[in-house]
Amino acid sequence: MRNFVWFYRIQGRSAISELTAMFRGGAESRGDSGQEAREALAAEFPAAGLRWTLQGAGTPSLPPLSIREWESHFFNFYELDALLDELAERTAGPFALLLLAREDRLVGFACEVLTRCQRLMDRRNPASRGELFDRILAGHRALHDLSKPLVRADYNHALDTWHWTLRLAPEAGLAVQLAALFHDVERLVSEADARIEHKAADYQAFKDDHALRSAWIADQALARAGADAQTRRRVGRLIAEHERPAAADDPEAGDIALLNDADALSFFSLNSVGYLDYFGPEQTRRKVAYTLRRLSPAARRHLAGIRLRPEVAAALARELGTAAVRERVA
Repeated sequence: MRNFVWFYRIQGRSAISELTAMFRGGAESRGDSGQEAREALAAEFPAAGLRWTLQGAGTPSLPPLSIREWESHFFNFYELDALLDELAERTAGPFALLLLAREDRLVGFACEVLTRCQRLMDRRNPASRGELFDRILAGHRALHDLSKPLVRADYNHALDTWHWTLRLAPEAGLAVQLAALFHDVERLVSEADARIEHKAADYQAFKDDHALRSAWIADQALARAGADAQTRRRVGRLIAEHERPAAADDPEAGDIALLNDADALSFFSLNSVGYLDYFGPEQTRRKVAYTLRRLSPAARRHLAGIRLRPEVAAALARELGTAAVRERVA
């Protein structure tokens, strides 16, 4: 895990502004007309140190990324993901990503890129600091053969879901954070080389079975890492129940809803690109509808800060419109 450090630079009188994302380092601020928006960005990503300056801030480790490229229909998300994953794994010191956009659009652009890259941050809270969580993270990684593209996608999704959990609930407890990490671990057995979910005759039953199997595997991994029995029971319950809304009187309802929201948002922000390419438009439309039903109204506000492929955005807009009609009828 690495921390981001951001540097902001105005290029003379040019309409283009720069934001350099750098991993690790300190933070400082500077006041100007965009301060409020940048403070909102800092609040959304507290694990990223924000440093705004009029001077350059080192050489980026990757080619600059402009908002025009980012918003292009042909933008290569896979290439960006692979480059950042490689840098995070082989670079001991800081490395940087330079973002280019008009000043009035730079913060929104940065939020979208940060969201896609948030799995690389060290966003923890008191419940997830310490030797136990370090062992669990190491054990979780060891389960994944990252040379397999689908396993790499699942590993990144697990980290991203964990980060969404903390982003939605900064004080989240240990059990729900662990559930976020392990909620899909059963895929390492059933879908490491090819996806099968589109073949399910009953999709909800398939997902429920997947959740139960993931809960069992998670329990074994957590036991090996030294997690206590009570924590493991709570993690198992959350994973087993996370594909369905919890009953209102369920004592775990809050954490089940949180895990649902984090998992759903990670699908949209990280996985939907690959899902569309792998399964095609029709299955993606069904997946968007299923995932949106799991997402709480409060968590839906984050959809506005996510970069989506046009086909996914269109499917989401249609489902949101349908939901609005249902609400009016009800």
